[in-house]
Amino acid sequence: MWNVLDGADGFPSDTMTPAEPVAPVLSIFGDDAVDETLLGWQERALCAQTDPEAFFPEKGGSTREAKKVCMGCEVRVECLEYALENDERFGIWGGLSERERRKLKRRAV
Repeated sequence: MWNVLDGADGFPSDTMTPAEPVAPVLSIFGDDAVDETLLGWQERALCAQTDPEAFFPEKGGSTREAKKVCMGCEVRVECLEYALENDERFGIWGGLSERERRKLKRRAV
């Protein structure tokens, strides 16, 4: 097993190369280098100002509250597009549940 204290230079993962390109990730520290057009809509989303648990209800739980918030949101379309493009499998995105997004994708194919 690799040990941090064994005097090795760097971490084993430093020499590994990814098999596929990795999608950009937003910095949790507010990195200004992130392209505003990629996920800038998230800052304007009403859900960012609401209890996140409403958007990820327990199985069989109500989605009514989250969908109500989504219907008044100015970035609902961008949110739904993001969820469909990134195959988000959980939660309410763009006013649709997981099941509703799957149905929408099937109709589009």
